[in-house]
Amino acid sequence: MFFEYPYLLYLLFLPLLLLGLYLYRELKGRRPAVEVASLQPWAASGRGVLAYLRHLPFALRLCALCLIIVAIARPRSSTEMERVDSEGIDIVLAMDVSTSMLARDFKPDRINAAKDIAVEFIAQRPSDRMGIVVFAGESYTQCPLTTDRSTLINLMKEVQTDLIEDGTAIGNGLSTAVARLKDSDAPSRVVILLTDGVNNRGEVHPLTAAEIAKTYGVRVYTIGVGANGMAPYPVMTPWGVEVQQMQVEIDEDLLKQIALETGGRYFRATDNTKLAEIYSEINKMEKTRTTIDSFPVYKELFPRWAFAALVLLLAELLVRLLIRRIP
Repeated sequence: MFFEYPYLLYLLFLPLLLLGLYLYRELKGRRPAVEVASLQPWAASGRGVLAYLRHLPFALRLCALCLIIVAIARPRSSTEMERVDSEGIDIVLAMDVSTSMLARDFKPDRINAAKDIAVEFIAQRPSDRMGIVVFAGESYTQCPLTTDRSTLINLMKEVQTDLIEDGTAIGNGLSTAVARLKDSDAPSRVVILLTDGVNNRGEVHPLTAAEIAKTYGVRVYTIGVGANGMAPYPVMTPWGVEVQQMQVEIDEDLLKQIALETGGRYFRATDNTKLAEIYSEINKMEKTRTTIDSFPVYKELFPRWAFAALVLLLAELLVRLLIRRIP
């Protein structure tokens, strides 16, 4: 607690002066109206309490005066507060949803593992706008840029492999993601492109899409998902779905070129743990800029002192009325 006008506290000498005058008046200044030889007849008259009560109104008024002086000196308290201003990053998750993402070298399979880890990544970045683009033989926007984490996570969970024509159109997926970011005014714009195959469809070549991303200042992190060598794929046969071992083919050179062209990085994920580590590393590299301003918040305390003074003045009034009624 501190006082806005501390010099007014010098007025507290006034109650001390009044107390001195009161004591002088009581002890030295009074003269008896009637002189008697002895006080013996009044010794047991029962007025001892009244003798003390007659000083109480002055004491209450003196205390009230002290409280009023403290109140007009304006006591205040302050608490240090912080205001956090965040400059978020706009991020689009471009995810391959071709049927090859059903391979079971990840648990339970590539696409579900990618979705689960992406959901964790989304939850860790509350200050950023994020969106989702999916691609296979063609591409479309699953969710535009938004800060609504609940909607974003729900739409990510709805991603599946049979939504669009099969194939791997990496260029289309990247160009669609860049289109979602080109008008953004965020200080940093990022695409995280995840695929498990080789570009074999689409109207836009992946390197052309990378050049467009570079033009708009969009950084692209590319992730190739798939075990080294062979991986178990579910394959439809005349006897139903069977799991067969098939060669993993990822165009790593292309993904590295895309990342290099745009100032990003290429990562290879061979299992769930590695994929989670990649998202964690990207999360650390793409830090949201945060500005913290400290400022005091003041609380006025004089009303409680003024209220206490009022209570004492009312108590003085009640005591005076009580004294008058004592016979």
